[in-house]
Amino acid sequence: MGRTDDAKALARDHFGKGWVGIASYYIFHWRRAILVLGILVTLLLGGSATRLEVQAGFAKMLPLTHPYMRTFLKYQGDFGGANKILVSVRARKGDMFNAMALERLKAVHDELFFTPGVDRSSVLSLYSPNTIFMEVVEDGFRAGPVLPSNFKASPKGFEELRANLSKSQWMGRLVANDFSAAMVSASLLDRDPKTAERLDLRRVGVDLEKIRARHEDSLFAVDIIGFAKSTSDIASGASGVIFFFAIAAAITALLLLWYSGSWKLTVLALLVASTPVVWLLGLLPLLGLELDPMSILVPFLIFSIGVSHAVQMTNAWKLETQRGTDGVSAARIAFVKLFIPGASALLANAIGFLAIAFVQIEMVRELVMTATLGVTLMIVTNKLLLPVLLSYLRLAPGKARAPREGGSRTIRLWRGLSIVTTPRVAAAVIAIGFALLAAGLWKARDQVIGDLGRGVPELRPESRYNRDVQEISSRYSIGVDVLQVIAQADAAAACTRYEVLDSIDRFEFLMRQTEGVRSVRGLAGFAKLATVGYSEGDVKWAAIPDTREQRNQAVMFSTRGGGDLVNRDCSAMNVSIFTGDHQAGTLAGVVAAVKRFKEAFDTPGLTFQLASGNAGIMATTNEAVADADKWVNWALFCAVALLCLVTFRSVAITLCIVLPLGLVTVLCYALMAALGIGMKVNTLPVVALGVGVGVDYGIYLFEVIRHEMRSRGATLRDAFLEALRQRGSASLFTAVTMTAGVATWIFSDLRFQADMGILLAFMFIANAFGAIFLAPAFAACLLRRDPLRTPKGSG
Repeated sequence: MGRTDDAKALARDHFGKGWVGIASYYIFHWRRAILVLGILVTLLLGGSATRLEVQAGFAKMLPLTHPYMRTFLKYQGDFGGANKILVSVRARKGDMFNAMALERLKAVHDELFFTPGVDRSSVLSLYSPNTIFMEVVEDGFRAGPVLPSNFKASPKGFEELRANLSKSQWMGRLVANDFSAAMVSASLLDRDPKTAERLDLRRVGVDLEKIRARHEDSLFAVDIIGFAKSTSDIASGASGVIFFFAIAAAITALLLLWYSGSWKLTVLALLVASTPVVWLLGLLPLLGLELDPMSILVPFLIFSIGVSHAVQMTNAWKLETQRGTDGVSAARIAFVKLFIPGASALLANAIGFLAIAFVQIEMVRELVMTATLGVTLMIVTNKLLLPVLLSYLRLAPGKARAPREGGSRTIRLWRGLSIVTTPRVAAAVIAIGFALLAAGLWKARDQVIGDLGRGVPELRPESRYNRDVQEISSRYSIGVDVLQVIAQADAAAACTRYEVLDSIDRFEFLMRQTEGVRSVRGLAGFAKLATVGYSEGDVKWAAIPDTREQRNQAVMFSTRGGGDLVNRDCSAMNVSIFTGDHQAGTLAGVVAAVKRFKEAFDTPGLTFQLASGNAGIMATTNEAVADADKWVNWALFCAVALLCLVTFRSVAITLCIVLPLGLVTVLCYALMAALGIGMKVNTLPVVALGVGVGVDYGIYLFEVIRHEMRSRGATLRDAFLEALRQRGSASLFTAVTMTAGVATWIFSDLRFQADMGILLAFMFIANAFGAIFLAPAFAACLLRRDPLRTPKGSG
């Protein structure tokens, strides 16, 4: 009886302290109303969540504030945007010179032409009227369609078609070099022509798959690539996150049941951890937001963070019930003890998300908004609703056993670990930490900004999309990655000036010598080819003509035979640089070569402007990520340090929490370099997420350490032992649970989800060990002069 009275007195003592104690009184006084309100909000937002759509837009992926994007947006109407679709009809045996193959190509051309969202004026294939050839004849030039309108599928007709192709500029572009395949290309509109809404790329991808299904068989294969198709495939793979969500929830439930020993606590923790996810998904449609395929993993992360904080709260409640406190008083004490450290930890999570906002890309901004909103909602669900629900919980006598923190084996383990706070052991641990830091910094030098490997790195190498990329890139000359540089003149009709064509010719020559470039198409090259044609095919005349009349003829020839090389008023010329791949090193080398040329040859009358084309967009994104990367880390660590400083009012404690996070961040960069994972839009948030979640462990542990040293005059070792007893098992448990949950992503169909799973699993578990081993070792050195200890009773 005396033990219960002591517990109640302790409860009253807690309730009277500060604004948190006052808030606890009103919260539990109105607990029934709060519970009813929480249930109603969950039901309403659950209904709203059914209207949520997963969509991706091309413009959302662009760093629109980057200088290159001004060039892209200005000239995309003249030279086409980067959002293109390439559909290749490939004969499984033989070539395309047969009636069935051309019928199949014509059917694909017609279906792509009428696909909603396709810019019909951009559809190009052998059946397009502007697919022409030119040849030099005795009386001048002869031109005509590569595939004549009166074409007949006969040996003579196919012989004529082959001859026309050899005289055109379409070999390797619309027809494979070995004649085994033929291409249909098209650009996509930004808006749906029927609804005027942003074009739904997932629907476009579904329509393209329907075209493939209708025309692919044992005789012909249909290979499809393009941003819309890759995005659609990524979105389809991302839908599998529901499966991994279920697996993670099952793993979490089993571990929770083992840890708590109570199915009631397990169900309650899972229920409250799921509530912010429901609220988040329900609020997004009301705020006019959508869920992007790249951010579809955010709800799972919110659930994982929710489990982490729910475990801390239920653990604190159960510890109080073991001391004889009734359920309501135990819930109040748990609320008072954990609200400040828990809310601080969640604010640190929110700061981790907000730090990513330095990336000037709409998709990233939406991810930041979604994640920050989810973490903010968690403060209400985990720190308000969960204690209220716990106040109604009653455990059966058989379940009221001591929590696992109190087990003899666990206590012995914690006593053994507490030795890390002794000077010699602390010095050894810190030395190991610095050794890891040095190794991490050395390996992190190999980290690159951008993609590594061929194809779309978000998908597995064996995915159908990446196999299509390999097929098209191996059969056509132009490659699938193009970086467009615009030669911008100061006046109309400048494209016929000698100095303009000469500068473009020099630029084309330099680009052809650049490593990673497969081919170059530009006005100067076509003008020289036209000059050869006008000179009866004599290659000695492959030069820019001296007279304006000859240059006018050459440019006229080029615009008819070469396609999108100049704009309407002849003031801007497009140079297309086809790269062998879009790996970070390749794009960086090409962009660097363009910048060197600009620096040496740009004049007031002619400037070379980066960049357009899909490879140009990738290069722009890489630069945007590189610029934001350093600011993300600085903002993240400064904000987390400031939050810890405000929470603990101690520079020493702040350093003890932040320094291990810095080490783990460096090791994460080293791991990315070792695994060949580039730093890009998809992986940049990982470090911020890992730091935001990892700071939880340090905040929870040092909240107890500070309380024990200040209020009870405990030594650092005794205070750390008490912190491990109260929060250690919960911290390790949540780290293992979250690690196990994200580790299942390794088996995802999406490569970027698997990469995120590896990196997050590493950061979750490494940050937990950093808080348990390295943070107290730093404390042994830094807290000696920190004014934590005060006489007993003075606090």
